[in-house]
Amino acid sequence: MPTSRPTDRDRSADRKATPPASQDRLAGLLTSPVNATAEGFLDGLGDVPQAGPTTGIAQRLMRTTLLPQVYEHYWRPTLGRLFKGPFGPSMDGEVRLATELLALRPGQVVLDVACGTGRFTRAFGEAVGDEGLAIGLDGARSMLARAAAERNPSSVAYLRADAVRPPLEESTVDAICCFAALHLFAEPERALDSFARILRPGGRIVLLTSARPGWQPARLAGSAGGILSGQRMFDRGEIAASLRARGFIALSERYSGLIQIVAGKRPEPS
Repeated sequence: MPTSRPTDRDRSADRKATPPASQDRLAGLLTSPVNATAEGFLDGLGDVPQAGPTTGIAQRLMRTTLLPQVYEHYWRPTLGRLFKGPFGPSMDGEVRLATELLALRPGQVVLDVACGTGRFTRAFGEAVGDEGLAIGLDGARSMLARAAAERNPSSVAYLRADAVRPPLEESTVDAICCFAALHLFAEPERALDSFARILRPGGRIVLLTSARPGWQPARLAGSAGGILSGQRMFDRGEIAASLRARGFIALSERYSGLIQIVAGKRPEPS
């Protein structure tokens, strides 16, 4: 008797019926209970429509159902190129650079803050391997539903939660990535406090965010654009100084157009 091969829909239904082990591992690191959703992610916000105040049009768009359909392949690369300028890294280049600066190794736990549709999270999952855990955190249901529907490594788990106050136990992750999001947060300094709290000693962080240029006309134009879109424009050196004030060492800064990529490391215990 002939047998039919399982379709993608069948395999997707099986994945949702049996939550992956990565979700169990993630649940064990959290400070508060979460619910497993039919879409394939853990939800720590429940009926709360959004985490924290909306800072402007850019953040509101992130929470629509349309944007996730075009975010990874069109929206984010196009917007990123406008901010990074012609000589900034490509999207693939951003992923490689983040993975390198975090020095990811098999077995580590890495947190991708404001993960969107999971492009970075999937790459991190490959880097940490089956014994590791790559957590994609976002506040938008539509983004996470799209991320969970992708072909993810077994080490990946997604969490809907407040990116400014990730509900993770202290010193639980080895690495944190937050690309193209810190300038959208209503409380970026509070977010940096949270990142420092949940990062283990010796752990690494990498951030891609806005950078106001030094030339005065460009500074004014950048500030005006930020006000209209709800994005904060950080000064060059401001993020590195904030990390240094929180005890981070081995700081590095890269600039391109209107963005800065800043990396650092929590010191090892003496």
